Amino acid sequence: MNPSTSGWIEKFLRELDNTPQMTKWSLDELYLNLRKVGFIYGTSIDTIIDKNSDIIYSEEEKTKINLFAALVVTYYDTIENVNQKDCLEAMFQFYSFLDTKKSFFSFGNVLSTQINEKLEKIIHTRIQTNETILKKNFSHLLTNALLFIDVLAFEYFLVHDKNPFDYAANLEETLINTVFLALNSKKKKDKYDQLLVKLFSSSVRYTSISNEEEASFDYIELDVYTDEIEKKYILDLTSLAVWNDKELDKGEQSFMSALGAELQLSNEIVKESIGLVQKFIDNHKEDISFFNYSNPALHFYQQTSRTVSFLVLRNKKRLIKEISESKDLMILLGQSTMRDLSTEEKQQVKKQLLDICKTIPSLAIFILPGGSILLPLLVKFIPQLLPSAFNENKE
Repeated sequence: MNPSTSGWIEKFLRELDNTPQMTKWSLDELYLNLRKVGFIYGTSIDTIIDKNSDIIYSEEEKTKINLFAALVVTYYDTIENVNQKDCLEAMFQFYSFLDTKKSFFSFGNVLSTQINEKLEKIIHTRIQTNETILKKNFSHLLTNALLFIDVLAFEYFLVHDKNPFDYAANLEETLINTVFLALNSKKKKDKYDQLLVKLFSSSVRYTSISNEEEASFDYIELDVYTDEIEKKYILDLTSLAVWNDKELDKGEQSFMSALGAELQLSNEIVKESIGLVQKFIDNHKEDISFFNYSNPALHFYQQTSRTVSFLVLRNKKRLIKEISESKDLMILLGQSTMRDLSTEEKQQVKKQLLDICKTIPSLAIFILPGGSILLPLLVKFIPQLLPSAFNENKE
């Protein structure tokens, strides 16, 4: 089975009969196995299936296999009287629900007629670890660690028979907010920690939190997550966020203990989560692409900055037209270059900018799940790149 060639899903399903134990896994067993191979941490160093060939898989191919396998296991664990045809149709319907924007980033560009071929293209587009943001269908920007949201959202879809879009978006927002608080909990931040904290704290989607305030869970709804896997996933990603070569500082330790308490998880589970992240990175650091960059936070910031700058320039005329129709927005955007906006003002900017993004197809990236993380950069670039439209409103 070669995940980079057409027909690999069909072959995967044929070979599934040779590994019947996998289809009998519980979701707890699935999670443990995905964490063991690194999928939960955003870097698959192996696959959760038995490999019966001599093919050496790339990281992207391993991630494809693990994502698809996780969706299959989730279907088999959730649905009675399963068959492979229904499984594939459920996956395709699931991703169709997530693809509600029908934009440049849409899965609607998948032209294949066979459902397994459609899913191959969707999963290929979903992974793309080395592609630019413009070529991603979802703006999960930090690492592929957020891919497990697909698995949890698929279970939600199967159990509740509801559109999973809001569930996926809300879980991602919770994860990003929690990661922000974790970064902000460090007693001593290097300039790259501060760079990420600044990016997150200035986001108009998370305006209730300021990097001058004490990190608090008051603004994050964690009590809605009652499933043990959801809780462990939030905990594991936060452990990954506070990773460092040495021991956690007191601020990070206190934060992780508080997070465990908020999630109603024992101290033993919290310590285990931190220890497993440390062990995984120690064993595989050279193979983890995220850490191949000398300054991954700086790389992330620079890449996203260039993308937002490109989008603003390409849509300059349309943006001027749309923004000029709202005097209040023009004033606030101009003043944002001179002072910090209040919480209420940021909420107003967020709402009006998102409304504008909905009318411009090229700006769909800002309204996809997680896309609001880029809004502070949009706020930054609009006055800088279009000064003539805003200078008169700075006073």
